[in-house]
Amino acid sequence: MTKPPRKSSKPLLGDIDAPIRSQARRRRDPAQPQLLLDSMPARLDPCLALLKPRPPKGPQWAFEVKWDGYRVAVHIEPSGVRVLTRGGHDWTERFPAIAAEARRLPVSTAILDGEAVVFDERGRSDFGRLQQSLGGRGGKRTSREAVLMAFDLLYFDGHDLTGTELTSRRHLLEGLVPPGGEDAIRLSEEIDADGDTLLRIACEHDLEGIIAKDRNSTYRSGRLGDWLKIKCIQSDGFVIVGYQRSGAAFGNIGALLLAARKGAELVYVGSVGTGFKASQAMELRATMDMIKATKPAIRYSGRRKDLVWIKPTLVAEIEYRAWTHDGKLRHASYKGLREVQDNAAIFELD
Repeated sequence: MTKPPRKSSKPLLGDIDAPIRSQARRRRDPAQPQLLLDSMPARLDPCLALLKPRPPKGPQWAFEVKWDGYRVAVHIEPSGVRVLTRGGHDWTERFPAIAAEARRLPVSTAILDGEAVVFDERGRSDFGRLQQSLGGRGGKRTSREAVLMAFDLLYFDGHDLTGTELTSRRHLLEGLVPPGGEDAIRLSEEIDADGDTLLRIACEHDLEGIIAKDRNSTYRSGRLGDWLKIKCIQSDGFVIVGYQRSGAAFGNIGALLLAARKGAELVYVGSVGTGFKASQAMELRATMDMIKATKPAIRYSGRRKDLVWIKPTLVAEIEYRAWTHDGKLRHASYKGLREVQDNAAIFELD
């Protein structure tokens, strides 16, 4: 026969007929936070898209339009709003409409990742128009036309989201910036189409290309392959090392001589003589004439005449279709100068 359980010397409730009482409540220390919050970073290095020739396959990939502008992060804090460039420079005053719209968003703290763009009459982002609205390279003008196309949310109401998968970050972003808006901050929408179809449509509408993002990826700084870019037209940054004078061209610029980086050296990759607007060419010529050099920064064996060499400090955004067999750009067109604050990247040759 089993024995009955021994009677505890310290029963849990004592007298079972006595009413159960909770402990007396203690006053909350006002200095103690109610929730564990993540400290807000002063800035984050952006996640960058890796260039690929074709869109990836598989259900884990989400697709968006590739915007052509300046990469910025919008920091919303109790003390105010900051608009930071990719290089960490504060351009809040240069994008007043974006900053004003950020103050109206229904959130106390947040970091939005996106692209500041200016649209043309067909609704396409136009890098040249963005630069003109800012007063050109080195200009100090404010751009009231610029719109932020927001595509990621990195910090939200006291919580760091960089370790959260993209699907969850997008869900929160869509609640904060609803699609279809016409304000200075708009949602860069995911498009429900396979990559090949979307790329074809983007190219038919003369867009720059598309972006593919791994839905399961966390937010990692650098170019690690979580995000991919597939372009209709190639577009990269090249150093201007000189120009050819021409009395018949805008700003007397017949062509710009371009270089890419190969290891520690600059290598000549051809020239560009199209894409200039009159006012743009005059400003560019004045800028180049202030940094003339006595000798070229590259090895040059071409036959062009009336060449003026400059110090290799200006980085031009150049569109091109392909490369020639001897390593020169084909069908190149000038788009504008990249800003140092935008971490102007120079194309690197293998």
